[in-house]
Amino acid sequence: MSGTLEDKLVAASAAGFDGVEIFAPDLIASPLPPAGIGARCADLGLSIDLYQPLRDVDSTDDARFAANLRRAERTFDVMAGLGAVTVLVCSSVSDDAVTDDDRLAAQLHTLADHAAARGMRIAYEALAWGRHVGTWEHSWDVVARADHPALGLCLDSFHILSRGSDPTGIAAVPGEKLFFLQLADAPRLSMDVLSWSRHHRLFPGQGEFDLPALLGPVLAAGYRGPLSLEVFNDVFRQADPLRTAVDARRSLLALAEATALQGTAGAGTDPVVEPAPRLAGHAFVELRGPRRPEPGQPGPHAGQEPGPDLGEVLRALGFARTGVHRSQPVDRWEQGDARILVNAGTGSDPGTGTATAIAALAVESADPQGSARRAQRLLAPLLPRRRGPDEADLAEVTAPDGTSLFFCRTDVTGGAGWSGDFVPTGERPGPGTGVTGIDHVGLTQPFDVFDEATLFYRSVLGLAPCAEGEFAAPFGLVRSRALADDRRAVRMALTVSLLRRGEWAPGVSDPQYVALATDDVIATARAARAAGVPLLDVPANYHDDLDARLAPPPQRLAAFRELGVLCEATADGAYLQVCTELLDGRLFLALVQRVGGNDGYGWSDAPVRMAAHRRARTASARRT
Repeated sequence: MSGTLEDKLVAASAAGFDGVEIFAPDLIASPLPPAGIGARCADLGLSIDLYQPLRDVDSTDDARFAANLRRAERTFDVMAGLGAVTVLVCSSVSDDAVTDDDRLAAQLHTLADHAAARGMRIAYEALAWGRHVGTWEHSWDVVARADHPALGLCLDSFHILSRGSDPTGIAAVPGEKLFFLQLADAPRLSMDVLSWSRHHRLFPGQGEFDLPALLGPVLAAGYRGPLSLEVFNDVFRQADPLRTAVDARRSLLALAEATALQGTAGAGTDPVVEPAPRLAGHAFVELRGPRRPEPGQPGPHAGQEPGPDLGEVLRALGFARTGVHRSQPVDRWEQGDARILVNAGTGSDPGTGTATAIAALAVESADPQGSARRAQRLLAPLLPRRRGPDEADLAEVTAPDGTSLFFCRTDVTGGAGWSGDFVPTGERPGPGTGVTGIDHVGLTQPFDVFDEATLFYRSVLGLAPCAEGEFAAPFGLVRSRALADDRRAVRMALTVSLLRRGEWAPGVSDPQYVALATDDVIATARAARAAGVPLLDVPANYHDDLDARLAPPPQRLAAFRELGVLCEATADGAYLQVCTELLDGRLFLALVQRVGGNDGYGWSDAPVRMAAHRRARTASARRT
């Protein structure tokens, strides 16, 4: 985590952790003596479960080994002040590391004698890049040879899984020899293990490692010690430490649940208990729109005209305005199973000059209250809501990027559901332009919360990552990740700009979109354009290249050119999309058709779409 040692301890306590590891560089930089740090931890309700690291202890040089034992005694002095009894000893990476296992075991036995004399113990860990000992199997062989009650193993999921080691054999290790467990997830990367470890570790559930497959055997062996997180990550080093700590604890709760579901966890885990209720789709998406200026009054942004009225765009897309909220300035628009709420009461954002945005998502849950209880258990507290008489009591939490998330059911009879909060206008949803529902929602995440958002939606909603990649956008590299439930009823596409921290020029900041499903994107787009929907122009070069790559029938290619259809083809089918221009700076709508079994999100075409949005935005700025 970022901050000083004092900042980190406060954050860990506030997030509900039971204990901490103390990392030597943090202690060295602290003005508190070891005893003062121990007292502060006690005041915060935190145990000190490990002090680390004691590096490069073994040596082929007897004089150097003797010096290392003196260094170890000073470490034990520090631990005595802290009140810690376990120290992490890493396998050596030095040039004089012992290569003979019997000699190494003898030196570790001697070190354990010194620790036992102080009432302490040694947790020996195999670094994945250790000079001689680099696997958990090798470290266990050495510990078993040493045969000392004060010497055991520290298992680290990164060091084990990054090398592709099989953790199932851990179940055969005597539980009393497993002194400590450190957990970290990570993306699969092709790079040296040390750099991978130092910069790209993640919390469980944020990467691609199978941590339940490791935790299960550890618990089956009889381990009952702490589940600790040892994560090195460039983002976490600069993020709000309390937010990081909450994210970290959520990851352990979700890991405990996932391990228990595998049936190999035994006792000792703290699972969520309330499983994620089945999802049936997107109940609605709520858009925040600017208040429309009165005749003769200036627009919401100095020197800039407001974007198209959301209601006008939705009506041109074939949506019907079917309801008006009883107590809030919110309109309900419907077409097929797609429901979009337009909230004109939140005004614009003068800080960014952007008004139109996605304010809330609502998912159809088989048990909304169960979903709410699960969210609370996963450290997403329910938000207080003001509601009028006879209005639905909707459970609401906040996603990491600030978007509200609702759990609800639309099919509740007797007007008891959320839809009963709207007074009917008399309009009824019809076939419109052919929109059938909401395919997915696309959200650009703040730089610091991309992995946090993945864990949030994965754990709270029970979604799973189903696609991931990077693409070169006109203004920087963009990372993308899609999550969905197993039936693809709820889909989300998350993106983040990896290096650029400012706005996309000119004024396309953190774009968001709602993808509307249709069975015939050409017919829907043609009807939408005829009704005045501002569809995005796609350059002829794109369709020339499409013709060269895929050779669609001439008539179909002509329709693609006419309507600006983007086509991403795979072996499983095709993903077709037509996008609107940006609506007031940030939001656009997409009409999408999935052909065959295509499960994509059009990311290969995203740079073309982004460049087209920039051109349209520039042209709009010139006109105003």
